[in-house]
Amino acid sequence: MTADPETGTGTGIRIRGISAADWDAVAALEAAVYGPLGLSEGRAALESRGKASPSTCFALHHARGLAGYLLAFPYPANRCPDLLRPERTAHRSHNLHLHDIVVAEELRGRGHGRTLLNHLSGAARSAGYRSVSLVAVSGMDTFWAALGYRAQDGVTPPPHYGGSAVYMSKTIREGRPHGAKNPRAPHDSHR
Repeated sequence: MTADPETGTGTGIRIRGISAADWDAVAALEAAVYGPLGLSEGRAALESRGKASPSTCFALHHARGLAGYLLAFPYPANRCPDLLRPERTAHRSHNLHLHDIVVAEELRGRGHGRTLLNHLSGAARSAGYRSVSLVAVSGMDTFWAALGYRAQDGVTPPPHYGGSAVYMSKTIREGRPHGAKNPRAPHDSHR
């Protein structure tokens, strides 16, 4: 989604690309959600994932600052990013991996997460991605299943995602429609 980097949500909150000034706040939100689960990655890893595909990583912003974020980047289907290290390779893939989505605790339950997901779906379709994958952690696979994601048999996330992690994906477009661009290489609880 390159034409309009900022989208208003009609609630005083807007979606925009993640800026260099956002990474401390992104890391703090991530640590608050994933730290208690033993899954926090730290700023360097998060920033590396954002740099892998800036056009599919978004900040949820309001007047008081960062209210949430979403990190998604091209990644081969049926494979999981390594949580123990930053991204070092920009992948070319028709699959977009939804790595993180976090909304600040005080703003949860107001539809902001769904707004971020809808924004991602639009960006993914515009860029020609065929599917979106994720790793559901901490029993959130039923949440993601209700949104159309399906567990993929034979794909076992690495142990550092936690024992109950489930690799899931959702088709967003069959094949590559005429004129679609090629994807460029460069939570609530899921990875």
